Amino acid sequence: MKPIQNRAEQLERLLRERIVIFDGAMGTMVQQHKLDEAAYRGERFKDSRRDLQGLHDLICLSQPRIIEDIHKLYLEAGADLI
Repeated sequence: MKPIQNRAEQLERLLRERIVIFDGAMGTMVQQHKLDEAAYRGERFKDSRRDLQGLHDLICLSQPRIIEDIHKLYLEAGADLI
């Protein structure tokens, strides 16, 4: 549990020092990938009985690389938190 506490302490210290930038128009960034139904399903949800396209929360499970790449873009742009 110590690493989590360290992160919390680091965040508290940073918040005392300056305004932190929190960015994340994730829906907009995901939409830019123009994912189809198969992409939303990925391998993990390929047999789902309902349509999944548009359920952005699933992308972190079915297409984690896309989410990782988006997060990297935010960090490179100067975001402190993602």
